[in-house]
Amino acid sequence: MVTNPFNRAQVSRISLRPEDVDAIVFWSRNPRPLMTFLPELDERGFKYYFQFTIMNNPRILDTNGPSIDSSVRTFQKLSAQLGDSHRVIWRYDPIVLSSVTPVDFHLETYKSIAERLRGYSTRSVISIVDEYSKIKKRMREITNSGIQLASEPEKHPNFEALIRGIKEIATENGLAVQSCAEEIDLRPFGVPPGKCVDNDYLRQIFGLEVTAKKDKGQRDACGCVQSRDIGMYDSCLFGCAYCYATTSFDTARSNYEAHDPESPSLIGYHDVPPSGDDSAPDQQLKLF
Repeated sequence: MVTNPFNRAQVSRISLRPEDVDAIVFWSRNPRPLMTFLPELDERGFKYYFQFTIMNNPRILDTNGPSIDSSVRTFQKLSAQLGDSHRVIWRYDPIVLSSVTPVDFHLETYKSIAERLRGYSTRSVISIVDEYSKIKKRMREITNSGIQLASEPEKHPNFEALIRGIKEIATENGLAVQSCAEEIDLRPFGVPPGKCVDNDYLRQIFGLEVTAKKDKGQRDACGCVQSRDIGMYDSCLFGCAYCYATTSFDTARSNYEAHDPESPSLIGYHDVPPSGDDSAPDQQLKLF
């Protein structure tokens, strides 16, 4: 049961019957709690891969995120458990350029993580932070603390060196790097636009043929093909300053506490609509 993020009273049902699901793409900063249940998904015949974010930002940006060592160990264990390095994609995004996370910081961090993930993944995804209206207050508070934020990262004098450096590091470690929903054209620096829900990738790793049509519910710069997202805004406790899916950390805590494992909904409880009702528009919800 999935609520429309722009109209909480509108609830749609998405079938999770194996015969109704082509594949599942998981987004996570910590998939460890799910790993115990992956054999059950395998037994039921689900095909899936992970978009796994690992950063190492200062706590003022990533308040409660898992440590880099914990994240890398989880990534390695997950990749080994799945037995296919194509099925765990490393996300290094969004990139925030600031006085505490300058270009050299990102190049050193990216290199450190890429070297530890060598052989455990074949693809890396990057993007530059977008200043959504809901994060402006949080970013302003960071600026007020004395930290300088690059308001237009693409105009930073070392921006090209950053992207070209990431591309070089990725290649050295067996990673194909691409961007995610990025309005800035990174192709001149060797980074093509990508798709997180990727029909070509699904064909490559599973032999699946799915639609190549772009998902109409996504931003113009997003390349994802048609899909249905199951997620919930304002429910993550990591407290990332730049998170577009969290308007209020207090609301996120309240929603998290309202989770009922017996409910068909992620938060609270929604009555199941009549059989076959799947009339809500294809709104995309991503929860990192």
